[in-house]
Amino acid sequence: MEETRPLKLYFIHSLAAGHMIPLCDIATLFVSRGHHVTIISTPSNALTLRKSIPSHPFLRFHTVQFPSQEVDLPDGIENISSVTDADQLVKVFNATTMLQTPIQNFVEENPPDCIVADFLFPWVHDLANNLNIPRLVFNGFSLFTVCALHSSSHSSISLLSPTLPHPITLNASPPKELAEFLNKYLEMELTSYGLIVNNFAELDGEEYIRYYEKTTGHKAWHLGPASLISRTPEEKAERGMKSVVSMHECVSWLDSKAENSVVYICFGSICHFPDKQLYEIACGIEASGHGFIWVVPEKKGKKESQEEKEKWMPEGFEERNAEKGMVIRGWAPQLVILNHRAVGAFLSHCGWNSTVEAVSGGVPMITWPVHGEQFYNEKLISEVRGIGVEVGAAEWSSIGFGEREMLVCRDSIERGVRRIMDGGDEAQEVRRRAQEFGEKAREAVGEGGSSHNNLTALIHDLTRLRDAKLLSPK
Repeated sequence: MEETRPLKLYFIHSLAAGHMIPLCDIATLFVSRGHHVTIISTPSNALTLRKSIPSHPFLRFHTVQFPSQEVDLPDGIENISSVTDADQLVKVFNATTMLQTPIQNFVEENPPDCIVADFLFPWVHDLANNLNIPRLVFNGFSLFTVCALHSSSHSSISLLSPTLPHPITLNASPPKELAEFLNKYLEMELTSYGLIVNNFAELDGEEYIRYYEKTTGHKAWHLGPASLISRTPEEKAERGMKSVVSMHECVSWLDSKAENSVVYICFGSICHFPDKQLYEIACGIEASGHGFIWVVPEKKGKKESQEEKEKWMPEGFEERNAEKGMVIRGWAPQLVILNHRAVGAFLSHCGWNSTVEAVSGGVPMITWPVHGEQFYNEKLISEVRGIGVEVGAAEWSSIGFGEREMLVCRDSIERGVRRIMDGGDEAQEVRRRAQEFGEKAREAVGEGGSSHNNLTALIHDLTRLRDAKLLSPK
């Protein structure tokens, strides 16, 4: 029998590390099955992605110029992880809309068999329709969160729809502008051929997959966790931005620690806490008595004065904790850290990438949502699956910048850390479940696993659509 001709797929990522990294990881899954993939990117983002994605003859990049001058951004700032304030955030978002024409021109001149695009590019709908090719959408959320968003689509209240498989009340109400923004894009998503999810079916749960398909009539394809695709230790360390500490330094420090003795603390690339909140975190983790790796923004660099430093870090904190703790200023090799035996918990903002990476490593979470869809992710972790505990955050921002009215106090932070790290009955049960889900994640992406089989079925579907189009009369 004649061998099937490979599919030609284009992937269009949005300008945020949290969307860009997993979507491009998923692109490599198609490459690993012998299909031809082009990632449409901008120069600086393509440079970053190339370092963390295994190179392959079937994978290429097409770059379109980023409109730095038009939006008044310094050269090299091409995604929201590089911005330093809300003003720059708006400029990157404006730049996103200006990429439409060059991307559209490239796609129309060289049509693929399928386009996989971030949901922040709704114009891809018309482009795919005009070319008569399927469009798959990626939004970077779990399907649980997508279901929750659809169920509360006309309100900004914290009580979610009673029709959801679990009765859930969020710890805060979503900002009205965020709810409106997400609703608009989620509605547009439903006009696509299907939704690609960076998760595995066992974590979202069959009950939420059925709920989604029944209430929307739309198909979701679980292909993750994308962070589990095989890559070298160097590629793991380079995933995302360039780490400010070497992988070797991190690993040798962790190697000297006992199993499950270190808390990893990181709030992602676009959550910027005020100094007084960082101060409370420092006091809380020191009071807990446990070892830690704490990732803080790069601007908290070694060059700041003692006076500046003491606004966010108690005097003598680093000296007192020289053996017990490591403070990383900037980007950390998160995958390497979360997969180390010494890490016993992850204090996190519940961004979906961080969440699914923790689950894949079997690491229990201490949840501290801040903005975006993170308050939904928290409930999947703490209440629905029981693989983490909540720190008690109750202030929901639209974005990660700006002043916050409510501090999470040091006592709550210490209590959250101790609930997992002190090793009582609750901690043992949470850890057991977290490790169980870690095993399920690895099984899902392995031969015959749920995500592996979903990818096979999706490729079959796309091939069938392409071949039917070739056979149909013009």
